[in-house]
Amino acid sequence: MQKTHVVIVGAGFGGLKAAQALAKAPVRITLVDRRNYHLFQPLLYQVATAELAPADIAYPIRKIFRGRPDFGFHLGEVQKVNLAEKKLYTDTGDLAYDYLILAAGGETNHFGMESVAKNSFGLKDIEDSIVVRNHLLRMFELAGREQDPEVRRALLTFVVAGGGPTGVESAGAISELVGLVLPPDYPHLDFSQVRIILLEAAGRLLAGIPDRLGDYTFRALQDKQVEVRLNTAVSEFNGEKIILKSGGEIATRTLIWAAGVRAAALANAVDSPKASLNRLVVTPALELPNHPEVFAIGDLAYFEQQGRPLPMVAPVAVQQASHAAQNIMRHLAGQDRLPFVYKTPGILATIGRNKAVAVMGRWQFSGFFAWVLWLNVHILRLIGFHNRLSVSFSWAWEYLFYDRVVRLMMPDIENLREKYVRKP
Repeated sequence: MQKTHVVIVGAGFGGLKAAQALAKAPVRITLVDRRNYHLFQPLLYQVATAELAPADIAYPIRKIFRGRPDFGFHLGEVQKVNLAEKKLYTDTGDLAYDYLILAAGGETNHFGMESVAKNSFGLKDIEDSIVVRNHLLRMFELAGREQDPEVRRALLTFVVAGGGPTGVESAGAISELVGLVLPPDYPHLDFSQVRIILLEAAGRLLAGIPDRLGDYTFRALQDKQVEVRLNTAVSEFNGEKIILKSGGEIATRTLIWAAGVRAAALANAVDSPKASLNRLVVTPALELPNHPEVFAIGDLAYFEQQGRPLPMVAPVAVQQASHAAQNIMRHLAGQDRLPFVYKTPGILATIGRNKAVAVMGRWQFSGFFAWVLWLNVHILRLIGFHNRLSVSFSWAWEYLFYDRVVRLMMPDIENLREKYVRKP
């Protein structure tokens, strides 16, 4: 008899964990993704700021599951999910399933601001990080020969929108790139003209952590010469000037958008009820209503606990992936499915060299100890010994020599895609 077929859409943290959790189940697994690698998204900002190479945070999916005869990988992008016929339609072929786990993650949310979507930079995939790295380095090249002082100041003004972990870590990393790494490369450039601005629409940074740690983060960023503006929201950005909702303006060529996320576009291909941020509504067992064979997890799923939707973060996706896999195995064994309960593992965010914040249960840390904890946790979560070794070496090299070796301006990603990528 042919084994039960479980199709998993998305090779991020949730999809990967689901495939691993089903390793010993009597099922056949097909993992679907439009890329052939698993990406460690929390370190994308370090690729964007020339600290790590793209290969350091990506790992081939087929290599992860090498030697698993019941595992298959399907390279393609999902176009439609036919719930009635239990069929998945992709741009590279169709797949029938017995169980389906939707784990496609999220995408950048610009809150309907078209000018921001068109002209700002996101950090959701490797292409984004390379484009940001190219842009940051290009700004210094242009500023080095710009004669107009106003234009030069705009070129050297870098704005990050969003006071969550990605925004805080990006602002801190840009500060260290500018303050510690690039000055020897541009000896004739006046680095006192460089401005790094972090905008946050709310009244505090890193919502969800204790006020004490939020205040510490604020002060640590200021120590790194980052201008932190709270209660400040973006209204427009035309590529040369940011218009604030308060009416102010910032002349800049750089806006890195880390201020919002919503469910991936895959949600639109599923005919099922949706909630805020286009997330798919799920039952307590993480199933789609009226379709117990289909599970949605992570950023794609709207799940309330204690009256509030769970945050769109990796630990939620990982725990839900394990639970969805467990419920599939229980159903195959004729047992009732269990409701999902999220357990907060803690919060970690680095601000830069020797500075980070951490919340682990009742314990709260800041400073050097939290930074070391952040380093170790992220090294351990990377896949592959080579990646762990490479990242460790890059971090040690920068720490000792104030140098980042990946200061490379690569060819434009979009032009390369048009020139070399051809669909069959």
